[in-house]
Amino acid sequence: MRILLAEDDPLLGDGLRAGLRQLGFQVDWVRDGLAAERELGSGDYTAAVLDLGLPLKDGLDVLQSLRQRKINTPVLVLTARDAVPDRIRGLDLGADDYVLKPVDLHELGARLRSLVRRAHGQTQDVLRCGAVRLEPAARRVSLNDETVQLSTREFDLLHALMLNAGRVMSREQLEQHLYSWGHEVDSNAIEVHIHHLRRKLQADLIQTVRGIGYTLLRTPEPA
Repeated sequence: MRILLAEDDPLLGDGLRAGLRQLGFQVDWVRDGLAAERELGSGDYTAAVLDLGLPLKDGLDVLQSLRQRKINTPVLVLTARDAVPDRIRGLDLGADDYVLKPVDLHELGARLRSLVRRAHGQTQDVLRCGAVRLEPAARRVSLNDETVQLSTREFDLLHALMLNAGRVMSREQLEQHLYSWGHEVDSNAIEVHIHHLRRKLQADLIQTVRGIGYTLLRTPEPA
């Protein structure tokens, strides 16, 4: 799950980036509002953590611009502004959640997972496809109730496909979910991870759509 963090405080930003990475998120960090607006405009992110007091462009102005451009990336506002009118304005401008500093890192992670679930129409904190069960918070996958050991990339790839079950995702879209800045991506990395997932789970779980990408078919859960 790739997150954009927009925070100008170097100590807080570094701590949040490191902590969120430990929780399993891929994090790109920007330090001003113009950079946040530019990066979120690319549509490459699953969600964003947006500080309001950013240099060059205020976080609320960034949020307003994104929503006017129909960019629907879930945004969690993280700020020291505790006045009720500020919170109301942020929510009315399109923020999906609002957290005051200082924030507990595990709460922040839980709120991000909740935003992503809602954005993909998921109401439960566990994803299921047939006999495959994925628990994002615990980063655990099981097949027929037996735990399956996956690498970090394999887990993240399966998570992206399960969130978008029934939708075809291109290799480029999957790479955007898996890799933050500074990571070199091998040309066949997605294909290798797909191969491993099919071997560890079910051979027909992930379908190849020739010339387009991959999809995880929606299947009924086992009785």
